[in-house]
Amino acid sequence: MQKVLFIGVNWPELTTAAGTRIMQLLQVFLQNNVQVTFASTAAESQFTIDLQELNIVKAKIELNNPSFDVFISELQPDVVVFDRFIIEEQFGWRVAEHVPDAIRILDTEDVHSLRIIRQELFKKNSPFSASLWLQSDVAKRELASIYRCDLSLIISSFEMQILQEEAKIDPALLLHLPFMVHAVSEEQIAQYPNFLNRKDFICIGNGKHAPNVDAVLWLKTKIWPQIKKELPGANLHIYGSYLSQQVLQMHKPIEGFYIQGFTKNLKDTFTSAKLNLAPLRFGAGIKGKLLDSMRFGTPSITTAIGAEGMADNLPWNGAIATDEVDFVRKAVALYTKEEQWIEAQANGYKILKSNYDAVRLENQFVMILEKLQKNIILHRQNNIVGGLLQHQSMQSTKYMAKWIEAKNS
Repeated sequence: MQKVLFIGVNWPELTTAAGTRIMQLLQVFLQNNVQVTFASTAAESQFTIDLQELNIVKAKIELNNPSFDVFISELQPDVVVFDRFIIEEQFGWRVAEHVPDAIRILDTEDVHSLRIIRQELFKKNSPFSASLWLQSDVAKRELASIYRCDLSLIISSFEMQILQEEAKIDPALLLHLPFMVHAVSEEQIAQYPNFLNRKDFICIGNGKHAPNVDAVLWLKTKIWPQIKKELPGANLHIYGSYLSQQVLQMHKPIEGFYIQGFTKNLKDTFTSAKLNLAPLRFGAGIKGKLLDSMRFGTPSITTAIGAEGMADNLPWNGAIATDEVDFVRKAVALYTKEEQWIEAQANGYKILKSNYDAVRLENQFVMILEKLQKNIILHRQNNIVGGLLQHQSMQSTKYMAKWIEAKNS
């Protein structure tokens, strides 16, 4: 494994959980002395990480353009990582055609089709079911992408379960690889402010992410007024990049509701707060904001969707609320009861150590990749469905792309 190519939906930003995830994967390869190239069709933003400073080669690529064929043929990567299934749909057939021996990895980030169908059902006030998810067009596209790749990285234990039990995906095609977090030392913990030296609530999330916007709206209209009534001296601070005008207009200091925008220092933001609120009503994957809560010793109140696939059978880092009234009650209790707060903080550290240990997960990932490279022919022979999809459905994608190429020329 000498060369790795990442093809990203966007250029990595640490302002998003997706960007943090990609950077963790990039670091694993860099630590193993692999030459890394990152390519994207997207424009860069003010938050884009300086990849060249990390000795990562940057490449600007185009959709439906044969220039990519030349690019990848010259690069000859040993591993290609697709950032989400839509990237695999767009570039997978070109990778398979021009570097057939390269290991093809899909980093799902979260199972996007799961998040999309949940959002649609939430708007209709309808309950989620696995059968409705599997019937959706976007689920069929995403599952096809998983089959076409040699390995898909799944971030949530719940998503591993639903992919294997409901979608019947062969476990050999999946790897449960959540966020990789280095252990929080006793020295770090000792430096964090204690219960008495913290105050107020925070809520944090990228404003481009629909579940985050809905969470802020729910806080503003329903949850926060009730908490403020019980705790008149407390305030709520909303943080996040790309906050919309709709969210910015919610800034109401007189109500103790502050829209703070992008935070440059996550550590200070989390460690100064007593509680993190994440009232997520739909979504998928692992929530970076809740992992940050654990890292910085800040208990959190969330929902079943928020905590899904994160702690498994371990006690939560705070409380999981069932509805609006329960959310308010648990937030007020945890904010005011020191002993309960200290126990919740300790639970977070235990979850990190048990489920997100960076050293263990990094070693597992590298070992799986090495095994794949040695046995790729047999691995692909056993993936019969993937072979069929590579032959059939990707041909339609290929010729559609070639039609667009011809039209553009």
